[in-house]
Amino acid sequence: MRPLDEKETTVVFEKLFKFVGSNLKDIVERRSTGDGPGGENGRFCFRLHKNRVLYAAEPVVRRATNVARDRLVSLGTCIGKFTKGGDFRLTIQCLDLLAAHAKHKVWLKPAAEMSFLYGNHVLKGGVGRISENTSVNDGVVVFSMSDIPLGFGVAAKSTQDCRKLDPNGIVVLHQADIGEYLRMEDEL
Repeated sequence: MRPLDEKETTVVFEKLFKFVGSNLKDIVERRSTGDGPGGENGRFCFRLHKNRVLYAAEPVVRRATNVARDRLVSLGTCIGKFTKGGDFRLTIQCLDLLAAHAKHKVWLKPAAEMSFLYGNHVLKGGVGRISENTSVNDGVVVFSMSDIPLGFGVAAKSTQDCRKLDPNGIVVLHQADIGEYLRMEDEL
């Protein structure tokens, strides 16, 4: 487990910025409350372990240095992973972090929730609400109408274009959803 180098940090922050915008500052400067082992306070940091980017409190990271690298499975929250080609992909485990700091949001009607959870894109007919000023290719967090985060994706249409779109038009391109916990149980 090691800190991210400059190139990796840039790639991770660009991907997170796509979803949280200027709220990225809140994620980076977040402080732990001291509820962890020993009651220590500290900042949160990003670490790389086996191509996975982890987000954890510094006191926990310091304690994890006592564990051998080959025996350490995970630490904190897995934000995403680097592919063999060097691209960075956000994983579903970062949904809580994205939902708390999301810049653009889409709320689904109850009838469209199951379709999204099966890995399908969000159609105009299934959108209950969409946040204002959403542009094409913005990162979007998808919620149920009762404000439960379901997943995230990329906006295929802007807010203005959605109003004129037919009900079968794609509004959000699917990237990850909470149904992956069941579908990809072995890979997570």
